[in-house]
Amino acid sequence: MSAGPSEPVRRDEWRVSHDEREAVVERLNTAAAEGRIDLNELDVRLGLALNAKTYADLAPLTADLPPDVPVNQEPLVLKGGMHGVTRSGRWDVPGRITVYGGMGAVKLDFTETDCRLPEIQIEAQGQMAGITIIIPDGWAAETSRMDAGLGGFKDKTTPQRLPRTPLVRLSGSGGAGGVVIRHPNSWERRKQRRLQGR
Repeated sequence: MSAGPSEPVRRDEWRVSHDEREAVVERLNTAAAEGRIDLNELDVRLGLALNAKTYADLAPLTADLPPDVPVNQEPLVLKGGMHGVTRSGRWDVPGRITVYGGMGAVKLDFTETDCRLPEIQIEAQGQMAGITIIIPDGWAAETSRMDAGLGGFKDKTTPQRLPRTPLVRLSGSGGAGGVVIRHPNSWERRKQRRLQGR
């Protein structure tokens, strides 16, 4: 008699790699150089980072630090205007994006991008027509700073984040048109498979 299906392992229980530990060490050293944490706290956090085994061990060590985005990097600004805007296919993803739905709506599709950033900050203002954000499977979103507005806000993403994928930090307001962040739907998945010749 076969055993029943085991419970899936939550992301915070996944094992971290050497590279992921080193990335946290580098970020902690940068934070200390900027005066965000003192040397005693740095020593404690570095010890915890080097001995971390899971994401649950590693994540709290940088949770109170701002995203590691260059301060001189200009954000990408997209405005729906009267006719709408879509950003899809293969495109260079910056660390910061500001999106205004306008009267025509904005669709921001990351599914074909090759993004190696640890985090992407998106400020979304739904305005009249709203905004749709599509992220690949394996990417995760942090949406606690989103305000629903009149049009509402829907987070249809799953919390599982694969290693070496960005965390999308979403803030802003749904406005009148609303904001949605989700993974590709079944039609979009079929289209992508056709384009890849599967």
